[in-house]
Amino acid sequence: MEKSQNGELNEDASICGYDSLHHLLKENLKPHHFKEVNRLLTGLNCGKALETITLPESATTLSIEHDFDLQAFCFHADKEVLREPRVVRVGLIQNSIALPTTAHFVDQKNAIFAKLKPIIDAAGSSGVNILCLQEFWMMPYGFCTREKKWCEFAEPIDGESTKFLQSFALKYNMVIISPILEREMNHGEVIWNTAVVIGNHGNIIGIHRKNHVTRVGDFNESTYYMEGNTGHPVFETAFGKIAINICYGRHVPLNCLTFGLNGAEIVFNPCATVGEFTEPMWPIEARYAAIANSYYVASINRVGTETFSSSFTSGDGKPAHSDLGPFYGSSYISAPDASCTPSLSRNRDGLLISDMDLNLCRQFKDKWCFRMTARYEMYAETLARYLKPDFEPQIIRDPLLHKRSL
Repeated sequence: MEKSQNGELNEDASICGYDSLHHLLKENLKPHHFKEVNRLLTGLNCGKALETITLPESATTLSIEHDFDLQAFCFHADKEVLREPRVVRVGLIQNSIALPTTAHFVDQKNAIFAKLKPIIDAAGSSGVNILCLQEFWMMPYGFCTREKKWCEFAEPIDGESTKFLQSFALKYNMVIISPILEREMNHGEVIWNTAVVIGNHGNIIGIHRKNHVTRVGDFNESTYYMEGNTGHPVFETAFGKIAINICYGRHVPLNCLTFGLNGAEIVFNPCATVGEFTEPMWPIEARYAAIANSYYVASINRVGTETFSSSFTSGDGKPAHSDLGPFYGSSYISAPDASCTPSLSRNRDGLLISDMDLNLCRQFKDKWCFRMTARYEMYAETLARYLKPDFEPQIIRDPLLHKRSL
């Protein structure tokens, strides 16, 4: 959190993910007051504040040379008698595009590849086991324009973006999640919003397609692709069971629940979202999903303002404009015990690394008994009735509701 000389917050200041609020409070509160506020904002992990991790010099050197934010933390679990710790190191990358949106599409994509290479190398040299990139990391977010030219960025699941990342997966023994714009060649060349899961041997483990497509404001995604058809898959990797809840799906509690029912231990949430649209929700939704479903949630958002040559509107009465506003970054990780990391920068490229003991997932299932006390049969019955045309809500009305008061 930066201040101007008169003590007011600068324009780029943000409380998103609470990280910048931390800086402000630390400067203005007494240490014991700050400690208590910090406990309330980011929680405690095993009764303690979240610990930081010392990364190798090769990673910190890359972050300085290529000017990206680099932070690292560690989530612990309680020691168990029968199970050894199951510690996985996860990495999240947030980034801006590398060239103007008017540049040749090939040049734009290659420039993003070049930009991400040192960040991926920093993750690999730090021993990251699972790395996730942001939604549509290989292109600008052109879907606000409704122009069909952005379809040219679409690739088959084994296309050039996947091939680019497969070499890093092999080099660093790392699972990589690659959210791309997919063109499905065998079914009419239709387009999907897809996350490709690349195994640590360089193989393609599988894909997941976005379940909930954004139709709000300038986010005109259904002009390009529709809801996915892959359900709620959980991918069993060498480092744990993972799922990908793409962007808008984080707003839907049943979507988050179903990944948990299928056994996810870490749910990655790659996003592309802007400040005016969702920033107040950002520090809340992932933490709630982690708590309610007893898994870790890794939230990734891009950074920067992307300007387009054609102006656009969304029928909301606002004047035509040529950008969505700033993507606010602030990627962070939430744990099932309600603790979370500080967030990455609001306006810089960044790499967030976190060790997480997956034993914490079961420990909090046992502690809070959410699964045991859930009433799935009741929910299923209500949903089954809701899907019928003659559904009537279960409302008990006060028989004196319309009686006039004396």
